[in-house]
Amino acid sequence: MSEDLTAVARFLYEAGTLKSTKRSGWWLAGVKDPESVADHSWRTALLASVIAKLEGADPAQAALLAVWHDSQETRTGDVNHLGEKYSKGGEADPRDITADQVADMPEVLAATVRDLVAEYEAKESPEAVCARDADKLECMIQGIEYRAQGYINVQRWIDNSRGRITTKSGQAIADAVLATGSLDWLRSALGEEL
Repeated sequence: MSEDLTAVARFLYEAGTLKSTKRSGWWLAGVKDPESVADHSWRTALLASVIAKLEGADPAQAALLAVWHDSQETRTGDVNHLGEKYSKGGEADPRDITADQVADMPEVLAATVRDLVAEYEAKESPEAVCARDADKLECMIQGIEYRAQGYINVQRWIDNSRGRITTKSGQAIADAVLATGSLDWLRSALGEEL
């Protein structure tokens, strides 16, 4: 390969910062050590593939959109909805941040990443709709897990996230999650009675 991949290498280090960037909204609910953006993005990608498959959309594309959906937070941090209210001019456009992030990458890669973020932000393709539902569903599931740890103030996040899920499959999964204990998977794997 003859192209200079220095910009790609720099971005890979930049992307690694998402492993230690905490999801700040959970602090408002009293969660002392919330999940990272990378933690959230991983399960969101998994959920996006599941929802997309059930909805008849492309699960790989939906998962890829979910992987990139918060990648801009390397530059902005995770700004919760309350913080966005006070941001000068509102929330930064993820497409603009992405363009800066990939500006020096080989064009074939830069264009692909820009297109992925644009598709997610447009909210029009079936895969983008599935990825966006996965984002809400992941937040809901995380809230349920935090509630099980004793953080009662997360109920607002659970309810708001559930109310924003639009696909039939996403809603059905949300209902199943709400009816299932967060450790039922372990009990089932151990052959215990549920």
